[in-house]
Amino acid sequence: MNKYRTHNCNELRKKDLDKDISISGWINKKRDHGNLLFIDLRDNYGITQCIIDKENKNFLELEKTQLETVIKIQGKVINRSNETINKDIETGEIEVVINKFEILGTCKELPMPVFSDQEYAEEIRLKYRFLDLRRKKIHENIILRSKVISYIRNEMTKIGFLEFQTPILTSSSPEGARDFLVPSRLNPGKFYALPQAPQQFKQLIMVSGFDKYFQIAPCFRDEDARADRSPGEFYQLDLEMSFVEQEDVFNVVEELLVNTFKKFSNKKLMYDQFPKISYVDAMLKYGSDKPDLRNPLVINEITDVFERDDVSFEIFKKLVKSGSKVRCISTKNTKNKPRSFFDNIDKWAKEQGASGLAYFTFEEEGGLSAKGPIGKFFSKEALVEVMKKTNSKVGDSIFMACGKQNDLEKITAQARDKIAKDLDLIDDDIFAFCWIVDYPMFERNEITHKIEFSHNPFSMPQGGLTDKDLENPLDILAYQYDIVCNGIELSSGAIRNHKPELMYKLFSIAGYDKNQVDEKFSGMINALSFGAPPHGGIAPGIDRIVMLLANEKNIREVTMFPMNQNAQDLMMKAPSEVTEEQLKELNLALKTKK
Repeated sequence: MNKYRTHNCNELRKKDLDKDISISGWINKKRDHGNLLFIDLRDNYGITQCIIDKENKNFLELEKTQLETVIKIQGKVINRSNETINKDIETGEIEVVINKFEILGTCKELPMPVFSDQEYAEEIRLKYRFLDLRRKKIHENIILRSKVISYIRNEMTKIGFLEFQTPILTSSSPEGARDFLVPSRLNPGKFYALPQAPQQFKQLIMVSGFDKYFQIAPCFRDEDARADRSPGEFYQLDLEMSFVEQEDVFNVVEELLVNTFKKFSNKKLMYDQFPKISYVDAMLKYGSDKPDLRNPLVINEITDVFERDDVSFEIFKKLVKSGSKVRCISTKNTKNKPRSFFDNIDKWAKEQGASGLAYFTFEEEGGLSAKGPIGKFFSKEALVEVMKKTNSKVGDSIFMACGKQNDLEKITAQARDKIAKDLDLIDDDIFAFCWIVDYPMFERNEITHKIEFSHNPFSMPQGGLTDKDLENPLDILAYQYDIVCNGIELSSGAIRNHKPELMYKLFSIAGYDKNQVDEKFSGMINALSFGAPPHGGIAPGIDRIVMLLANEKNIREVTMFPMNQNAQDLMMKAPSEVTEEQLKELNLALKTKK
């Protein structure tokens, strides 16, 4: 190849026996057997075992060379003996006898070993991310990420999408999260915003007459970190299409995701055609609009059971009279579970801040009955009704919670996951996708009690918009949709509102007057006034897709240079202070807290 190598560290095979070769890479591992020193040399492609005997003049120097030092080795390819063949690596049938070596890059004492599966504190891993990225699993994750992005690009191009880049410096807009602001030197007192998403620009691309757009888009949101969300920045497959309905978007995305997940994972797909679940049904059946459909447990509404005269569980009955609801989860054939199983779930619910989970098990000993702390409060007829509502049988158990709807949804969703894990009901070798559809256009803020957009403010309402709808805005449904996999939201999308007069009406419901809309979305409103086609799109998260494919629980394991929980880059020491001169150029001054 060049002066550094004739082959990479995953290339040599039996066909190369007796060849004089040179390879370069990092010292991954050393094993000193006294008269023989074994070196595993690693590069981006793999590992080659190299050996040197004590008679070689380079032995002592190589023996004391630090792990992760970059070296060049020159030597001859030989067979490994049968008992030393390593089937775990591609080069496992050969090894290289070292004639001489050269240090290309020295290495200081390591703050963390690279050849190790040991877990290290996140602070150390992120501070020395360049070392962390050398570790096998995370190195493979980043390569997987590159291959997935390349594959997606090719697939999108094949079906007629064109890739465009949208601006990074743009205007601030109320899209849900906090903006990252950038001061303008040439326009004192004014600020750019980094895009939370290319939302307005991709719609403007459709207005410009382009038919199908996509971009592997960087997005910036000043929000808190969590396992499936990086603070600061992330990437998404941003796409938009003209002259489409909701189903057209679904067809494109489903085919792309099915093909991608089949190509890069051996796990099974529960559905090749993704089920569509309304937002209302999702919140009722799963307590969440991000349901994990690998979990077979379903939540049922049984509030009216506690209005019966032959149900005497007064705690729930009083709460129901005051407006609370009762929902439950039925577990199949759990009659033989020990008392501790039920008590532990009840205890867990109390630890989550709930009042606990009431429970009983259906039995049939001399007639239908219920075994458990509250079983005695239900007549036979009431139990029959519960069985009918929950599709339960004798031997099944019921876990119940009572409360206001929002609190109830939260605890039953958590309980559904908890019970499924305790019963080992979730198959980790499955990807279960679904669409959540028919989102409400608006929601009421629990703190301010003001009406706000529930999703994207640029979405098209279903059925147009009448004066009657304006009287009951919380009943308006939108052509908004989410794609979910294994309980993780991959993306939100919508058919867009392309009519300015309709947009003014919708924004007025959320408390924006015409002047405010014109000021915040002047480019968009103006463009829509010059002949805008019906259009829609979506933007699946690249980071989350790769996280699922790599079987990782944390998005930082598939991101090359992530920030920590406090949105700090420990390696590059960002964010950092700036000089007074820099502030002066930007017409800024810092106000310190007293």
